Amino acid sequence: MYDPTHLRTFLAVAQTLSFTQAARRLGVRQSTVSQHVRRLEDAAGRQLFSRDTHSVELTEDGEAMLGFARRILEAHEQAAAFFTGTRVRGRLRFGASEDFVLTRLPEILEGFRYDHPEVDLELTVELSGTLHEQLAAGKLDLVLAKRRPEDPRGELVWRDDLVWIGAERLRLEPDRPVPLIVYPPPGITRARALEVLEEQGRPWRIVCTSGSLNGLIAAARAGLGVMAHSRRLIPPGLFRLPDRAGLPDLGKVDFVLVHGRRRGLAGEAAHALAAAVLAGGERLRRRSG
Repeated sequence: MYDPTHLRTFLAVAQTLSFTQAARRLGVRQSTVSQHVRRLEDAAGRQLFSRDTHSVELTEDGEAMLGFARRILEAHEQAAAFFTGTRVRGRLRFGASEDFVLTRLPEILEGFRYDHPEVDLELTVELSGTLHEQLAAGKLDLVLAKRRPEDPRGELVWRDDLVWIGAERLRLEPDRPVPLIVYPPPGITRARALEVLEEQGRPWRIVCTSGSLNGLIAAARAGLGVMAHSRRLIPPGLFRLPDRAGLPDLGKVDFVLVHGRRRGLAGEAAHALAAAVLAGGERLRRRSG
């Protein structure tokens, strides 16, 4: 009833919320993406996206289709692998930033290990900037991390707003430096926070530095200061600061998959895990807890 090609196109649009970006990801024309979505909507008898010239959003039926599409494609790929006798194997060095490891990534990794038991998965958890450096040095095969705005590398998993967060009781004094809770260099959110404050001419001081997200969260919950964080991954017990706090806009952040240079078995395993991450992208976008 539902063509796997149309379902893959649907997932690409749902993850990027852009027909243009979905076409780029799939390597097809934008008109082809529109055609696939229209045919899937015809097959379902429901509208899956609400779209105009400025935005694309999932409808309620589209949200429901996400889960169905993922499970249908997983079953399709498992059947294809079983009957063709193909088995992905080898050692895969995968790097992920702590944001993902503490949220929904374990569910995706568990499913990947179930589907590909012959892959020896080695997980590295680090700052996004450090992961990109290790990938460039050939120490990792695949990275799931944030990307600097000017960096063109990587396949977009999703784009989110960077926002200021802190304890609910936290109040900032407008005549005092902004108390910052940050990762050490080369943290991408750290660099962005310092950049926008400097551009605004707003004084700041670092009250806590930690390479661990748990350490940053503990400091923020204690009311020591504010931190820059993905809007969709705000940890429990912390809250987005209101506009009246007067802090500058942090802009957007991209979460991307970047492949290393290795080929052969490691390259095949990396592509299989990347497909699993992209198929489960909607789970990564949900809030922790």
